[in-house]
Amino acid sequence: MPTRRAVTGRSREPRARFAEELRLLRTQRGDSLRQLGERLGWDWSLFGKMENGETLGGPEVVEALDQHYGTPGLLLALWELAVSDQTQFRERYRRYMALEAEATSLWHFAVSVLPGLLQTPGYAREVLAAGGLKGEELEQQVEARMGRRELLEGDDAPPFRTILSEAVLRTPLRDAGEWRAQLEYLGEVAERAGVVVQVLPFSAGLHGLVGSAVMSLRLPDGRPVAYTESTYRGELIEENSQVERLQRDYDVVRDMALSPAESRKFVLRMLEEVPCDPST
Repeated sequence: MPTRRAVTGRSREPRARFAEELRLLRTQRGDSLRQLGERLGWDWSLFGKMENGETLGGPEVVEALDQHYGTPGLLLALWELAVSDQTQFRERYRRYMALEAEATSLWHFAVSVLPGLLQTPGYAREVLAAGGLKGEELEQQVEARMGRRELLEGDDAPPFRTILSEAVLRTPLRDAGEWRAQLEYLGEVAERAGVVVQVLPFSAGLHGLVGSAVMSLRLPDGRPVAYTESTYRGELIEENSQVERLQRDYDVVRDMALSPAESRKFVLRMLEEVPCDPST
């Protein structure tokens, strides 16, 4: 599998950056637009419009392009950035998402909501709908989020650790069946090589990360970057001393959390508490 590609350094505007990457990948492969259309089963004119910035296409097309070029998750991340740009997502979060696509390792602390990389479609749909999305835009964002899970798949996947506050697992979805599916998926992912899931129980008490979700990563050049998010504010942190301080707080929380094995048992206990569908 090819090495992880950097997604920064050229166009800063998300839509233009996406179109630029599409053109670059195709020309490097030596494909014409017609050849690309024949190989992927879409009309070649669609790819021409995407490369010219006339349209972004849909997530299913972008996923097919990622598979064709051997760039798992990269184009889908850029597509999501371009779509987000149209819905006025915060610039700092857009930049973090771009950096996430090239990360060599990722750490995450969830204070109230599961990380997007571990969400099922049902969970993502309810979370995004609570944030105000609806209709076609909601479904596109759900599909894009599901595609981004490929970041944790394959031989080139970066190591990923998440620490989940117990509150995350005590806040179910409205649909018990969807909540059961989410917990089952979480239990399955926790068994993957390279993925570590830990639960921070309420009994751990107060800590340095209380009130904020934290996502941190290490880039190919060794530089650490972090993004913190509360209900109404998100902040991209690139200054080394601040990132290191967050990492120290994260290390303390990790030591307070249940072990991966104990955490998986905790998830299974939560699963047992989900009401069964009487019709099954």
